[in-house]
Amino acid sequence: MTKSVAAAAVAVALAAVTYTVASSSSDLTVPPGAVYIDPLTYNVLGPNSTWYAERNLSTNGFNPTNTAPPFIQVFDPSFLTILGPSATIRPIAASPGFAIAHEAPVYDRENNLLFFSSNDGGSLGYNGWYNNSVVSYINMTEVDEAIAANPEDVNVQIVTLNLSDTVQMVNGGTGLYKGNLLLVTSGRALLPPSIVLVNPNPPYNTTVLLDNFLGRQFNSLDDIKVLPGTDIMFFTDPTYGWLLDFRPEPMLPSQVYRFDPSTGQVRVVADQFIHPNGIAFTADGRTAFVTDTGILGGFEGTNQTLPATIYQYDVDPATQSFMNRRVFAYADSGIPDGIQLDTMGNIYSGCGEGTHVWNPEGTLIGKFYLNSTTAEMMFTKSGLVILDEETLYLANIQAQGANLYTL
Repeated sequence: MTKSVAAAAVAVALAAVTYTVASSSSDLTVPPGAVYIDPLTYNVLGPNSTWYAERNLSTNGFNPTNTAPPFIQVFDPSFLTILGPSATIRPIAASPGFAIAHEAPVYDRENNLLFFSSNDGGSLGYNGWYNNSVVSYINMTEVDEAIAANPEDVNVQIVTLNLSDTVQMVNGGTGLYKGNLLLVTSGRALLPPSIVLVNPNPPYNTTVLLDNFLGRQFNSLDDIKVLPGTDIMFFTDPTYGWLLDFRPEPMLPSQVYRFDPSTGQVRVVADQFIHPNGIAFTADGRTAFVTDTGILGGFEGTNQTLPATIYQYDVDPATQSFMNRRVFAYADSGIPDGIQLDTMGNIYSGCGEGTHVWNPEGTLIGKFYLNSTTAEMMFTKSGLVILDEETLYLANIQAQGANLYTL
């Protein structure tokens, strides 16, 4: 039996077992866009399983039912509460050949617009030492209208902003922050990484809030969130600009910073990362999550013994430093990149074959499976929008996103 035939046999066998489990459960009904996978069916694969070799490639996803993407995987019945009875997943906009939808999703609820940035440093981002990335948006009202007219063929227009030259390589965002997009840039060449405010309305005027740490340039800022109930910003600073050849060699450790724009004070609140990446807070502001994507090393290559991990911290009520670090979750495919929370405290992160969802205890309960790397996602009134580089997808789920607005 050849390797490909053996792999197909294993997939079919696991699919049959999974289908039987789902079908025989009288109290479990999955929505039309989902497949139920009982973890008990793959706890033991046997010494001759072809999955061992295939899953050792970190970007390979786990799809034992051999279902054609995009679809939703349910690993725990509690995920059905998030999905609702009619959940599906579909493409809503595309830019073939250009990774236009990579990171920095910011939802403008009033205008029903979703903003996002192109890939800064990826091969399909068409940028680098001499070229900048771009920020664009889609109109979610147009998405709703297109789905109502023809749900099988939705591809709304993507509009690209003409931003100030002070905005170089946007990679993270949140808000609205006092009516503005709050973005972090990775910087480009000798141009510094920065925190910037961008008006979401034309002419998209820009204000730079921070571009140095007491005179030293940051490495390449990656993601940012505002601590709930405050105006204080927390952001991550890995070395991906250098590793992806659009920034000089780093001169600071890879750290998480706190910035108070009212006083100008900036300080480190967490360190000992390889590549700190996504960041998020619980709604009460008492707990922080930071992803470490150390497994991906740019020109240094991939090292699967390094972290692809979400860490959890207590936020010190007096100093707002991050304390009591512990592992929250490890991504089984690719890396946990950007991170968002819903109102029930579930954690979403963009990983190697789609968006993964963990409950507040750290149990993987489901995936939005695309079979390609997704860095970020964002809740809108229409559902969860997933950024998949050349394509944006919409999962019409009933869960609502945590409030990221700052008045």
